[in-house]
Amino acid sequence: MGLADASGPRDTQALLSATQAVELRRRDYHMERPLLNQEHLEELGRWGSAPRTRQWRTWLQCSHARARALLLQHLPVLVWLPRYPVRDWLLGDLLSGISVAIMQLPQGLAYALLAGLPPVFGLYSSFYPVFIYFLFGTSRHISVGTFAVMSVMVGSVTESLAPQTLNDSTINETTRDAERVRVASTLSVLVGLFQVGLGLIHFGFLVTYLSEPLVRGYTTAAAVQVFVSQLKYVFGLHLSSHSGPLSLIYTVLEVCRKLPQSKVSTVVTAAVAGVVLLVVKLLNDKLQRQLPMPIPGELLMLIGATGISYGMGLKHIFGVDVVGNISAGLVPPVAPNTQLFSKLVGSAFTIAVVGFAIAISLGKIFALRHGYRVDSNQELVALGLSNLIGGIFQCFPVSCSMSRSLVQESTGGNSQVAGAISSLFILLIIVKLGELFRELPKAVLAAIIIVNLKGMLRQLSDVCSLWKANRADLLIWLVTFAATILLNLDLGLMVSVVFSLLLVVVRTQMPHYSILGQVPDTDIYRDVAEYSEAKEVPGVKVFRSSATVYFANADFYSDALKQRCGVDVDFLISQKKKLLKKREQLKLKQLQKEKKLQKQVGPLLSACLAPQQVSPGDKMEDATANGQEDSKAPDGSTLKALGLPQPDFHSLILDLGALSFVDTVCLKSLKNIFHDFREIEVEVYMAACHSPVVSQLEAGHFFDASITKKHLFASVHDAVTFALQHPRPVPDSPVSVTRL
Repeated sequence: MGLADASGPRDTQALLSATQAVELRRRDYHMERPLLNQEHLEELGRWGSAPRTRQWRTWLQCSHARARALLLQHLPVLVWLPRYPVRDWLLGDLLSGISVAIMQLPQGLAYALLAGLPPVFGLYSSFYPVFIYFLFGTSRHISVGTFAVMSVMVGSVTESLAPQTLNDSTINETTRDAERVRVASTLSVLVGLFQVGLGLIHFGFLVTYLSEPLVRGYTTAAAVQVFVSQLKYVFGLHLSSHSGPLSLIYTVLEVCRKLPQSKVSTVVTAAVAGVVLLVVKLLNDKLQRQLPMPIPGELLMLIGATGISYGMGLKHIFGVDVVGNISAGLVPPVAPNTQLFSKLVGSAFTIAVVGFAIAISLGKIFALRHGYRVDSNQELVALGLSNLIGGIFQCFPVSCSMSRSLVQESTGGNSQVAGAISSLFILLIIVKLGELFRELPKAVLAAIIIVNLKGMLRQLSDVCSLWKANRADLLIWLVTFAATILLNLDLGLMVSVVFSLLLVVVRTQMPHYSILGQVPDTDIYRDVAEYSEAKEVPGVKVFRSSATVYFANADFYSDALKQRCGVDVDFLISQKKKLLKKREQLKLKQLQKEKKLQKQVGPLLSACLAPQQVSPGDKMEDATANGQEDSKAPDGSTLKALGLPQPDFHSLILDLGALSFVDTVCLKSLKNIFHDFREIEVEVYMAACHSPVVSQLEAGHFFDASITKKHLFASVHDAVTFALQHPRPVPDSPVSVTRL
């Protein structure tokens, strides 16, 4: 016990000594190590580039392996299906596939109406693309098939190219439907070609230009478009076809004008169907944990509405529009109409990008939740092949559905085997059971569509959340929503993307500029306006921008720098030039007077001084003395000699850690900063440049005799330490930089 007590103080003292040593070593670290500028960093050496092998020889040696890897990359089913855990996953995928198929059936019929096509083509679009995605897709949980946003985009195209009326005369319905099917299938092929092409050249990053606020604003506006497009089925009205900008406004006005012509039986049918579906969805939400699978309200509604319509004769007695004939069996493949490509190319590209954006965003959410990876480029290829092959079999463009994807995940789906099962279930309906739904009222399908819009219409609450979180994102959301509502889906997307990119440019034009100060006893530098502990280093200004400097904000960067430094640089330079010019003019006048006086008095002086002989040695001594006096005379071009105020700092350090690239405008701006501040006797240094930026500075011939790599330091602290050791530029050897 006594020994422990005796050794305790010694242990405590040793611990304190070790702590003090560590603290001293930490404080003296920056004094012991050399200051690293760019020249020192390059002297440390870089890793050389690895020796490159001849690609053709490697390809010849590994051609079989490369071909196999390429096949597995673009046909993922060959990778995961042989490893499929049948015992663990098959039952869940079976239940999930049946649940999704139950939803797919009514949604396929309903979304075909959105696309302006006969309902049976919605069933085709729920079979072919789903099975193709099973073979080529990388997401295990998304449900590919008909989707409301895609369908309404297709509908705007089919109605514009194959309108219901032409020159105030009604077109035959069979002819109109055939033309619309041809347009939609050709559009699907073109969408597929765009998606496959973008995927093969690895343009999956293209979707990154569609930010989340943009996508949510766009889908919300599309939901409004879908809602308005279903009003004619809810009220039993026959409306004119409207396309192009303001078509939604025209449709709403026409619905309001023709509202007295509504069919009461159709309105009642749609209202009853909508209420029943809402009740079933509320029950599914409340009993989600108790139910093994959701109650198939949409399927039950289809069966019940079809039976009631057939039994009560809703079409013949009450005049309710029904689906009509649904042909049994599959249709043969049809080549696309290439003459329509020029008319469809713009809409096809827009639909391709929107469809991929929706699919990849959902796919990444599920992949993150379940711990696997989704290949964005392969997803483009998979969706493209689904639309391409589906278009040949007269399908319209598809994407994935959020509601069906959530059902596929929640009911135990583990892979795209669930998608394959749902597609086979749809195939059975197409071949054998489709014709049973010919008496299904269109008002019921409209009610199914409107109820399924509930999730997207809830996104209107984004306005409140974005108002509190980020006003710039709110502006993107509002502009996207308004542009899509007013200009239609294709032009609305184009305007919203352009606006969001312009907003990024504007935000980089107005970054946060700050003067940095040192946190005591550290090498950390922070904004003195935000951190009370950060203090400016006497005689040194450290300036930082939060964004890269390029052509759009280079002038703002220079102006903010001069403003934050507290010195009117341009005024000092102009005053200095004026005073130097006046001095030169005075010297010139004095010289002219001396020459004039010499001409008048010169002969008399030479006559008087002739007797006195001056030796050559005396002349040499006088010249030497005069030269020494001139050299000792102060430089008359300094601010102090000219009577101008001097800056309260001698060094300026530009923290360029935020720079990700430099362009020619940035190079010229930096050179001008060096020139202007050296004119007012302030030396400029740069710090924290990344290696790619340094390489771009070298390629732009930024470094020369006046601006060397010794002016570029690895960190702000190194630059500050060097500036404190060299407080002023050497006056005997001035460095000049030509202003650009």
